[in-house]
Amino acid sequence: MAGITIQDGDDGGIRTFPFPVERSVSGVGVQVGPMGEGRTWHAEAPLERIHRIDFHIVMIFSDGPVRHMIDFAEYEATAGDVLWIRPGQVHRFTDMSEYRGIVLAMQPGFLPRATVEATGLYRYDLPPLLHPDEAQLAALRAALAQLQREYEDTETLPLSLHTAVLRHTLTAFLLRLAHLAASSAEAARQQADTTFILFRDAVEQGFATNHSVSAYADALGYSRRTLVRAVRAATGETPKAFIDKRVILEAKRLLAHTDLPIGRVGAAVGFPDAANFSKFFHQHTDVTPAVFRAELR
Repeated sequence: MAGITIQDGDDGGIRTFPFPVERSVSGVGVQVGPMGEGRTWHAEAPLERIHRIDFHIVMIFSDGPVRHMIDFAEYEATAGDVLWIRPGQVHRFTDMSEYRGIVLAMQPGFLPRATVEATGLYRYDLPPLLHPDEAQLAALRAALAQLQREYEDTETLPLSLHTAVLRHTLTAFLLRLAHLAASSAEAARQQADTTFILFRDAVEQGFATNHSVSAYADALGYSRRTLVRAVRAATGETPKAFIDKRVILEAKRLLAHTDLPIGRVGAAVGFPDAANFSKFFHQHTDVTPAVFRAELR
């Protein structure tokens, strides 16, 4: 990705920073507070450069838009969005003065194993950027506000009980967050299914004249990137490969079951120039149209 600067670590790679326990109230394995300038994970961690962290970050935005890079993909978050970064993911902040909202940082091992599994803390297949609806957002904010109050209250309970309450309150928040992440992934899958079906039908109608992925995307009202993701999720291949396979299938049918001249077969599948058709067919089948027809007869 253009513009990405690699931050060198001691071994020449991207540096990984640990959870800053010393910056937590009472030294517990969780932090909650406002986003903005002055917040950092480590004195040697320049947030505007690529780095890894070995803990979880959850940011709920109250303003935006803000662009944030996670695993070399750019995400744009705005007011009401949630960004969940998991341990080991490569990421980079933009100007910290643009970040507004509440951020939660959580150390691996702070929660028991059963809770970790129930909340899907290491589901790297789930999307990092979440868009809760109004009710979901209100519930998340309320749960996080309660967690922040418990986090900052170091007077009413001894440390052992304070930590136990934090774990339970954090679990309640994470269960809501995990449900949102899982349902968002399912909605994205359904959207991808719908997008692919529309694309598949459009190709079936137009492959004889239209071989352009961008043209299909424009006609369907999707970005090229959205179309690529949907087709890859459904078929494991690119939209261009899907189109080409349909063109080749039709060409094979015409070569096998009709006596049309090869030039006419090419024209019927969108290649008015016979030489270009023969080249295309050979690239995808390793034989020329003439050889393919001869082998069948």
